[in-house]
Amino acid sequence: MTELYISTDVETDGPIPGPYSMLSVGSAVYTADKTLMATFSANLETLPGASAHPKTAAWWATQPEAWIACRKDLEPPAAAMTRYVTWLKSLPGRPVFVAYPAGFDFLFVYWYLMRFVGESPFSYSALDMKSFAMALLKTDYRQSTKRHMPQHWFDPLPHTHIALDDAIEQGALFCNMLRENRTQG
Repeated sequence: MTELYISTDVETDGPIPGPYSMLSVGSAVYTADKTLMATFSANLETLPGASAHPKTAAWWATQPEAWIACRKDLEPPAAAMTRYVTWLKSLPGRPVFVAYPAGFDFLFVYWYLMRFVGESPFSYSALDMKSFAMALLKTDYRQSTKRHMPQHWFDPLPHTHIALDDAIEQGALFCNMLRENRTQG
């Protein structure tokens, strides 16, 4: 089965799941040739007893449009994550979780999948774009941030802090990196 790259972005109200909530999740399915096959998005109700982290709440105050977007059409986490697993399993290939940074986004997605559905179609695996950039750029990890990446890796897509927008943008970035990796001698 063909690998499908599931570029995923989450918006949250704090640094870790449990005490804080995942507010939204967006995923964009790309093939290696940069074909955008499908998308998924959900805005989630906050976890019972959870509250926003003060620093994250202060940051959200600077992003009013993104905040409004992630608080529309809220779903209970169990319903949203069940819908997500059903969607992932319907895809015609093997899902590979891709994120920037995977250490943050995968933490929330995996925790929510296991807590509310009891399984993860991704298993324990996540492809971190920053680590991939480190290898491509042959540089130190701390020098593999987006501002150090070549401009030709970026498509003219917005980074809005709306989960699906950012998943699409970062998926295109990943595919450009993948193409360069596969065409290097």
